[in-house]
Amino acid sequence: MLYFSRWKAILIWLTIAAGVLYAAPNLLPASVTANLPAWAPHARMPLGLDLQGGSHILLKLERADLVAERLVAVRDDVRKMLRDAKVGYTGLSGTGETVQVRIRDAAQVEEARKALEPLLQPVSGGLFSGTITELEMTEPEPGLLRLTLTEPGLNYRTSAAVAQSIEVVGRRVNELGTTEPVIQRQGTDRILVQVPGLQDPQRLKDILGQTAKLTFQFVDTTMGVQEALNGRPPAGSSILYSMDEPPQPYLIEDRVIVSGENLVDAQVSYDQRTNEPVVSFRFDTKGATRFGQATQQNVGRLFAIVLDKQVISAPRINEPILGGSGQISGSFTVESANNLAVLLRAGALPATLTVIEERTVGPGLGADSITAGKTASMIAGVLVVAFMLIAYGWLGVIANLALLANVAMIIAILSILGATLTLPGIAGIVLTVGMAVDSNVLIYERVREERRLGKSLVQSMDQGFARALATIVDSNLTTFIAAAILFYLGTGPIKGFAVTLALGIITTVFTAFTFTGLLVSYWVRWQRPKEMPNGLVRLVPDVTSVPFMKWRNTAFLLSAALSVAAIGGLFVKEMNYGIDFRGGSIIEVKAKDGVAEVSDIRAALAEMNLGDVQVQGFGSASDVLIRVESQGAGENGEQTVVNKVHEALDADYEFRRVEVVGPTVSGELAWAGTIGVLVALVAILIYIWLRFEWQFAVGAILATGHDVVMTIGFFVFSGLEFNMSSIAAILTILGYSLNDTVVVYDRVRENLRKYKAMPMVELLDRSMNDTLSRTVLTGVTTMLALVALFLFGGEVISSFVLAMLFGVIVGTYSSIFVAGPLLILFRLRPEKAKAEKTEIVESTG
Repeated sequence: MLYFSRWKAILIWLTIAAGVLYAAPNLLPASVTANLPAWAPHARMPLGLDLQGGSHILLKLERADLVAERLVAVRDDVRKMLRDAKVGYTGLSGTGETVQVRIRDAAQVEEARKALEPLLQPVSGGLFSGTITELEMTEPEPGLLRLTLTEPGLNYRTSAAVAQSIEVVGRRVNELGTTEPVIQRQGTDRILVQVPGLQDPQRLKDILGQTAKLTFQFVDTTMGVQEALNGRPPAGSSILYSMDEPPQPYLIEDRVIVSGENLVDAQVSYDQRTNEPVVSFRFDTKGATRFGQATQQNVGRLFAIVLDKQVISAPRINEPILGGSGQISGSFTVESANNLAVLLRAGALPATLTVIEERTVGPGLGADSITAGKTASMIAGVLVVAFMLIAYGWLGVIANLALLANVAMIIAILSILGATLTLPGIAGIVLTVGMAVDSNVLIYERVREERRLGKSLVQSMDQGFARALATIVDSNLTTFIAAAILFYLGTGPIKGFAVTLALGIITTVFTAFTFTGLLVSYWVRWQRPKEMPNGLVRLVPDVTSVPFMKWRNTAFLLSAALSVAAIGGLFVKEMNYGIDFRGGSIIEVKAKDGVAEVSDIRAALAEMNLGDVQVQGFGSASDVLIRVESQGAGENGEQTVVNKVHEALDADYEFRRVEVVGPTVSGELAWAGTIGVLVALVAILIYIWLRFEWQFAVGAILATGHDVVMTIGFFVFSGLEFNMSSIAAILTILGYSLNDTVVVYDRVRENLRKYKAMPMVELLDRSMNDTLSRTVLTGVTTMLALVALFLFGGEVISSFVLAMLFGVIVGTYSSIFVAGPLLILFRLRPEKAKAEKTEIVESTG
């Protein structure tokens, strides 16, 4: 294991050098990076919204709007086709997802079917969907034709509408002048919009929330508005309201003269008479012709400018408008006129987009998060490096060099992939720092064992690396499975955490068996040492004989009692679910001047009838965290809460963070979190079963399940908020606990082969003592990294890190006092051990 050919050594050094080279731009100022030579790497890790500020908005396309619009179109097509075919009909109507019409003359039914046949023609659904029939026609009773929208047809329309909406949303967001926005489809009917560095998230929501269907329609003067309100509007006309306060009713003809689809430009200008902001528009050739003809033939009539079924204004046509341009006035402010111009230039959405999830971080909080992340990472790194030097001396120096190479490679890969670095991502890197030394600890402790058996140092080094390989791969692979599932089921920053953790596992295994091995081989060749170098402190003696299994029954009773208490606590005391699972809003504000007045904020919000509102100090004396329960009024109810809080606090407070989760997303996140934990357990069960025996697999899963239950109990009784970050913590604890358990089980399996006649209790005690030094050292380094994160990483991830700290302690406990004794309970290979023991006794007798 310690022999490296020249080419292998060169490849290792080139890999490490490439990692350092590609990671370097992240440590250099942007001005320096810009002046680097063309051949040098320039890519930097893009910062997530939680680090640089910005908005994450998840939009859902309202399918009901598409259905309603499609029904109107089909009904109009049926009317036109039957009239063109001179077929008499009655009762033409559209409800639900069907349009039906009754043919007056039974002799004309077949003729009507032929006339409507073009509506039933299949359309192309794309490369992989073939053709799709959008309508099906049936005759439930003689003379009654019913056209029904098909599910594949609606799915096709939804998919096309989402694709069109992405283009429109992209144009709208780009009009705001933002840099590098992310706009992408999510699922079948959703659009994810991420805009980094956004200074005015409310304006973004206003612009995305409007359909912006602009139409020019005539005002119906054949009946008074009040008469239409009291009775029934004339056929072909509807009552629409203005944008004024209070809204004014208008009787508007349904026929559209010209629509916003014919606009080619819209800009803000000022009315020369009143100096008020207006929106100047210009039609394309087709729109200009239709608008000119309509105004030329209707001089003296009122025509309404309608935006999303609201009347902006209804001026009188004093003379024909033939130039193809005009102005829209309507008591605009400069900002509202700008917004309308942006909407008109970008085009109309095919259906309403509803905000179902919002996570906004102000630039101030983003800067604070970057500072906190850097501080926590540096302190964690210093603590781990110092500890390894104290524990291993010169070998600690080698481990630290491997650790630096490890971190450089993680940053390099993230930079090359363009992966976004989030605050949980930084936590993943810091956790990797704590866990990465585990591989070196396993190797070094194994070398010490081999040396105690009387082998030379070179032989001990070679055997130590070789024997530690399987253990390191098994233990890290279980954590990798948890990270992979977390990436698949997680969202946003949680995916960032999973990516950094998974990459950290890969680079850890690589550096442990290549770079560390190479450096150790250089040290052995140049120094020719006779003994392992000693550290300043030895936390665990070289040989221990702690009777762990003697306390197994007490540990079982303690674990059972605590597990029952944890599960019972779920029924007795409600868990403090975050908005990820419950829905609602979290708003973090900071006083613009002086100390935040929590009581005043609480009193102001209490008057708004928002339900359960919690207001508490958060971090410094000027920071306040506001939690508002789900409004139970659909997705828009949550957005109303944010708007009301903005109106109440904008004057005195800076909005640093806004998170809004509607009922749709909260239910999905709860389901995804539960499935994530279960899938991870099953996947790891299968892996351990394949690598070991069924007793090991079941024992590992029961021990891990114990840790999950205990961690949930910790959330219940501590009152910590339980959110998607908590699921990430549980899955990471699951990986860490399994890492510990697999290391112990690997030694048990080895000792089963080595000491075939040894009683199981004694063998387990020996295995626990063999791995005790590694367990303690790895636990200490991980705890040092987590404590640094908890103390200096900021409030945003403090609950996540606190859960991790608890999980590391519980995971270490369970790998010894739960996973080990379970092998006794399952009677691991008792017949074979007993038979082999009998053979030995007989042969010696």
